[in-house]
Amino acid sequence: MRLRTVIALVKKELTSLSRDRFLLGFVVFAFTAMIYLQATGNTQDIHNASVAIADEDRSELSRRIAGAFQPPFFKTPQMVDSVAIDRLMGGGQATFALDIPPNFEAELLSGKSPSIQLLVDATAMSQAGLGASQIQSMVEQEVRDFRRGRTVIAASPPLELRNAFNQSLVSTWFTGVVELLDNTTMLAILLAGAAIVREREHGTLEHLLVMPVRPVEIMTAKIVANGLVIAILAALSLRFVLQGILGLQVAGSSALFLLGVVSYLFFACSLGIFLGTVSRSMPQLSLLFMLTVLPMSLLSGGNTPREAMPEWLQNVMSLSPSTHYVSFTQAVLLRGADISTVWPHLTIITIIGLFFFAFSLSRFRRFLAAQN
Repeated sequence: MRLRTVIALVKKELTSLSRDRFLLGFVVFAFTAMIYLQATGNTQDIHNASVAIADEDRSELSRRIAGAFQPPFFKTPQMVDSVAIDRLMGGGQATFALDIPPNFEAELLSGKSPSIQLLVDATAMSQAGLGASQIQSMVEQEVRDFRRGRTVIAASPPLELRNAFNQSLVSTWFTGVVELLDNTTMLAILLAGAAIVREREHGTLEHLLVMPVRPVEIMTAKIVANGLVIAILAALSLRFVLQGILGLQVAGSSALFLLGVVSYLFFACSLGIFLGTVSRSMPQLSLLFMLTVLPMSLLSGGNTPREAMPEWLQNVMSLSPSTHYVSFTQAVLLRGADISTVWPHLTIITIIGLFFFAFSLSRFRRFLAAQN
């Protein structure tokens, strides 16, 4: 493989990509606005949830419970009577409704176990599940604090809760990183595959066939050119979108993360080349792209923990570089892992990438031979 030839072909690929304004604009959008919108629009945090409280006890404890609902997690509670709760819930004006019964404080101090009714509008599934758990914890904490101030209770071992790696539980950090990983996979495969299809549709593939270049040089140039674009945009997105706008605090080494990105792009671009040789047009490439990328993204462990999947599916996905890429990236960016911890993931990504490069090169040679 001649280095000068590969460099010349890389320049050709970059020039061709720069002239495709729509595709280039989509790539830039995917690494900027799409990551921001996905991270902030699909947040898993409780934010400005509406609450209605029917305080039928009107005691010190009930006022303390009502005062625990503070922004930015909850809006200022609407203090209503129990009759108005159904109207507010039915009209969608309150996601949560808390009904504190009469004599709640008195029964609690007398040793009884009174209950508080919490009504949840489950049409907002994400807010409903998270909010119900958070409200339950808030009420239990207020009751415990109140009892400590009024009675002497048996000492119990204190539970100190510490959140590791994301102390503030900011979901935009996690969602933004996952979106960056998904976009890296999506665009690397799409750009590499589109480079082959574009050569065929524009009639420039025949020009390459009559030139003194080898298939391995053509394929390497396409992988290097498209991988270089994705790697640069991923680095800029990490710095200016995730860190600059979303406030992500990178726990590990950004350089180590980019090393993992480059290793993974070697596989992703090789897969794109393979799909490009199979497809006869961009619509066919789009269909194959959906059948390939969606399972890889959904089952890689980014959106759903691998432990929640069936064991046989975990074993199958352990053969996918995307799974190791997600584990590698989350360990480096969010948990501060170094090379001594993540080298197994990096090694597996590289080995599978080399294997798929050889497989795609074999297919690419047959593809070029069929064009003669």
